[in-house]
Amino acid sequence: MSSEWPLWEVFIRGQHGLNHRHVGSLHAPDAEMAVNNARDVYTRRNEGVSIWVVRSSDIAASAPSDKGPLFDPSNSKVYRHPTFFDVPEEVGHM
Repeated sequence: MSSEWPLWEVFIRGQHGLNHRHVGSLHAPDAEMAVNNARDVYTRRNEGVSIWVVRSSDIAASAPSDKGPLFDPSNSKVYRHPTFFDVPEEVGHM
């Protein structure tokens, strides 16, 4: 068994924002301690209103090498672009 605490990714929501942004990582034995440590390390100047912590091992991510196969198919879905919709005259310039 490893004696090292699990790694947690820390996300902070700023006072003037609606989204959380990744600010860093830290080690902690559990979620409660991770939140408390994140508060102490990443919000020293009262810049946050909400903290999320997520175990790094619970995050699933794509690999940079998968960029082509993962994102290329969306280019063929032309219906995602608003070029096929008629804009009524009363709407004006968009």
